[in-house]
Amino acid sequence: MTPNVAIAQKRKEFDPKTFLSVVDGGKQLAAIPKKKTIFLQGDPSDSVFYIQKGKVQLTVTSKTGKEAVIGILKDGDFLGESCLTGEPLRLCSATALTDCSLMRIEKNFMIKALHEEPAFSEIFVAYLLARNIQYEADLVDQLFNSSEKRLARILLMLAHFGKEGAPETVVPRISQETLAEMVGTTRSRVNFFMNKFRKMGFIDYDSGSKLQVHSSLLNVVLHD
Repeated sequence: MTPNVAIAQKRKEFDPKTFLSVVDGGKQLAAIPKKKTIFLQGDPSDSVFYIQKGKVQLTVTSKTGKEAVIGILKDGDFLGESCLTGEPLRLCSATALTDCSLMRIEKNFMIKALHEEPAFSEIFVAYLLARNIQYEADLVDQLFNSSEKRLARILLMLAHFGKEGAPETVVPRISQETLAEMVGTTRSRVNFFMNKFRKMGFIDYDSGSKLQVHSSLLNVVLHD
């Protein structure tokens, strides 16, 4: 095995969850129940969180009190990373969308870990780049696509279609008010499209508590 192949294999096998669990100092494990606030916009920005399990909703609130959902994070994602750029306050609020298991990592310890473990640093940088690309795609989606397409894309993203590994077709039931905030439309429009998707067999409700998203929903996104 060549050195480059060996390095690539090591990076592939590197598990940030294991790494963060075994290193000493600067971290705390926390079980966050569904709907519990993790941090609020304007709180001191002094740590990074790593999602071991669960989904987290990110929201921003304008000076006039208008709230918008800007993202849904999942297992293996980080949040609160803006503290590493010197931001003194949280730029958004984070709320547990499901029961979550989080690891809170103090800012100084996170910086130390990034400097001392190249594999962890590369994974974190790759994650930030992927998030940046996602934000750009969200902006294009908001500017050019209909609200029906935007809703379909959000549902597919929640089910992880297009990501590595098998899609998680059953996702936590999210309120239509939250979906409306993410799409940038009204709850009545979301209700109309959700009923349309269900009648066409693109989605199903599992025992009334969870939403099942089928790959056929891609037809809405791909249709011109």
